[in-house]
Amino acid sequence: MASNVQHLTQTIRLSFPSLHNFKASDAFTNKSLITTFPVRFSFHSSAKLTTSIRSLPVATASICYRSSCAFTWDDVVRVSQPEYSPDDSSDLHGYFEKIKICNRGSEMQSEFFPFIIEDQVVGYTHNRFASHLRKYDDVFIYSENNGGRFGSHLKLNSKLKTADERTRVVGEVIKCLGEEDLIPGIRNELYPVTSTFGSPIFFSLERAAAPYFGIKAYGVHMNGYVEKDGQKFLWIGKRSQVKPTYPGMLDHLVAGGLPHGIACGENIIKECEEEAGIPRSISNRARPVGAVSYMDINGFSYKRDVLFCYDLKLPEDFVPKNQGNCIKA
Repeated sequence: MASNVQHLTQTIRLSFPSLHNFKASDAFTNKSLITTFPVRFSFHSSAKLTTSIRSLPVATASICYRSSCAFTWDDVVRVSQPEYSPDDSSDLHGYFEKIKICNRGSEMQSEFFPFIIEDQVVGYTHNRFASHLRKYDDVFIYSENNGGRFGSHLKLNSKLKTADERTRVVGEVIKCLGEEDLIPGIRNELYPVTSTFGSPIFFSLERAAAPYFGIKAYGVHMNGYVEKDGQKFLWIGKRSQVKPTYPGMLDHLVAGGLPHGIACGENIIKECEEEAGIPRSISNRARPVGAVSYMDINGFSYKRDVLFCYDLKLPEDFVPKNQGNCIKA
């Protein structure tokens, strides 16, 4: 499926993915039918856009979006102003609502306290969720506010010295919490736990547990587009109906979490092959165009994600096709 967009060539100052000239009010028409193309990973920052699309009638898994004019950053600023008329054809009200949803829950931050490793804040844990960890005092230690630097906080038992040891014992706890349905959707995929991107890894944590410990997680998202008759058309993926998160919703063509031990560029190449059948000879031309970050607090979950965004121009006759049963995410 393809939609007419302008190509973003620089980082945008708002949580705005690389679909720059987007106009959600225009009509959709059927282009082609692709029914078995699940696309994976985080819904939030990318789906601010795709959910706005999804709110319009779509008859098939493929849609073709056509825009008659360019939509610039000045238009984005204009439509966000209080005096903006909602009758304007370039209304992005729905888009900005999604941005608010992505950053919901800030008023609940006081219910979370820091997760500390080696005197570094690596995440945040809800005080009630932490109560389930206290019985695992050989792994987790809860410290009350004693006027110190961090106040009340959660930390790992000081007996756990190495990253491998921490990964193993924390993984055993996560497995138990998963069996108690306190951490749903265990995926057996590890994310590195660091204080900042690129810093030394303290240990690796099950992906499904990341938001319950408030660690910062990273991913790659890619727009794939083609040029026809002087216009740009965007391929849009549709998530599998059997996925545990946001089933059946629209998504970027290629997206995936950034696990331990793989660079962003290599990860996007891997995801291109798995999710869209894009060979390395094409995917290695994907261009980094910026990053999107957001914070989402919902219940015990403190989701802090950073998405590294890419654009890739595809051959006009190329048709993305999911490989095998790759519906993870």
